[in-house]
Amino acid sequence: MGDLARYRKLQKQNFTKWEGMCGNCGACCGALDDPCEHLRKRPSGQYFCAIYTKRYGMHKTVSGAKFKCVNIREILHERWKGDECCGYKQHLGLL
Repeated sequence: MGDLARYRKLQKQNFTKWEGMCGNCGACCGALDDPCEHLRKRPSGQYFCAIYTKRYGMHKTVSGAKFKCVNIREILHERWKGDECCGYKQHLGLL
């Protein structure tokens, strides 16, 4: 296996590990307050984004408030309603 193939494999593993930290509580997307218009709830109670692969950029909440969806890494230092549920914050010791 060449360097590029090893690098791509490592990137994929890291991406999978990072994404796996999310508990799908929906709190960072406003589930406990004014949710993003694209936030959906599964019968299991977990949340998901209906446009996940195209989520970044300007969107609206259910009430019509505009906001910019960003990568979770950009807001981990901030507080939001229900952030104690955040798997990323728990894993990184940010609570």
